Amino acid sequence: MEGGCCSTSEETRKPAPAAARRTASAAAATAGAAKERPYRGVRMRKWGKWVAEIREPNKRSRIWLGSYSTPVAAARAYDTAVFYLRGRSARLNFPEELAAEEDCEAAGRMSAASIRKKATEVGARVDALQSCLLSQRRQQQQQQSNRSPRAPKHPDLNQEPSPESSDVD
Repeated sequence: MEGGCCSTSEETRKPAPAAARRTASAAAATAGAAKERPYRGVRMRKWGKWVAEIREPNKRSRIWLGSYSTPVAAARAYDTAVFYLRGRSARLNFPEELAAEEDCEAAGRMSAASIRKKATEVGARVDALQSCLLSQRRQQQQQQSNRSPRAPKHPDLNQEPSPESSDVD
């Protein structure tokens, strides 16, 4: 069937130039990374948990740092691990949070298991604090919404209005 709707030609199957494909995929990756990965070493699972992991230097293996309910906790776990792996030259998510008492001499000499243990301790502590803060904020918002009565979104227009204040003495 020539000229029919089902025919394919060379013109319709031409792939995009390599440079255009790279540019488009880089733009999509940048946009997706900004939306899904707010911190270095952190990603979000489909069901909403945030997980952190880091690759060991000069190895193909990864160190699992745990899963957390907040991205900040996962990022702090990553920061702890990357600090112990690479020392003061590490690129951190929260460089201002680096504790002064952390010993740099231990960096680079710790095993993967001890790095994982330290990172999960920090992540769990931060996760507990973040969860506590979130629940306190929710409680405050509920208390504020209970104090201030609001007009209903969809009032019943068939109901007779009730006078709020009576003009009759």
